[in-house]
Amino acid sequence: MTRLGAASAAVMALGTLGVTTGLALTDVSLERPATVSTPAAPLAVAPPVVPVLADAGSAPSTTATRPTTTRPTTARSTTTRTATRTTSTSTSAHPMPCSIDGDGACVSLSAKRAWLVQGGEVVASAPITSGRPGERTPTGTFHVTWKDADHRSSEFDDAPMPWSVFFHGGIAFHTGSLSRQSAGCIHLSDAVAKRFFRTLSVGDTVVVTR
Repeated sequence: MTRLGAASAAVMALGTLGVTTGLALTDVSLERPATVSTPAAPLAVAPPVVPVLADAGSAPSTTATRPTTTRPTTARSTTTRTATRTTSTSTSAHPMPCSIDGDGACVSLSAKRAWLVQGGEVVASAPITSGRPGERTPTGTFHVTWKDADHRSSEFDDAPMPWSVFFHGGIAFHTGSLSRQSAGCIHLSDAVAKRFFRTLSVGDTVVVTR
């Protein structure tokens, strides 16, 4: 009974060990390996947008600047007009045949023209009529003797002789016809006779050439 009991106990112990070992082995073989979780890649996060603030004293540049177009500057030519005074010796169209220094007048009977001179320079030139045959205007160098703005001829029935400038007896510059010859005086248009009267003074030289 004792031996059987010991043997039974040994068998039971082995059985228990085998069962236990088998169970343990079975559990180990059947056990799934633990799942190792792989850490996920970090998400790309956009950097925060930081607004750029303009300085307090300047406005933000929001508009495109257009390039400045420079137009070529065209210089305008400026013409300076210079008043040219005609010398006492000649004019471009009608050369004066006299030589007068200072103030005076020159007459060319053949050219039918008179020149007014101031300071040795011609200031006016105009057509004339002179004495008819038998009453020719005398030639030579004379001087202004007297003047009368509203003269009337005592020789020719009180005929008007406006702006008369006398230089040789009764011979004078005065307003008269430019289409008819005179009795010896120098006829001028009214405007020119008035200018001769206002410009010439007693004593000024008058030269009459043929």
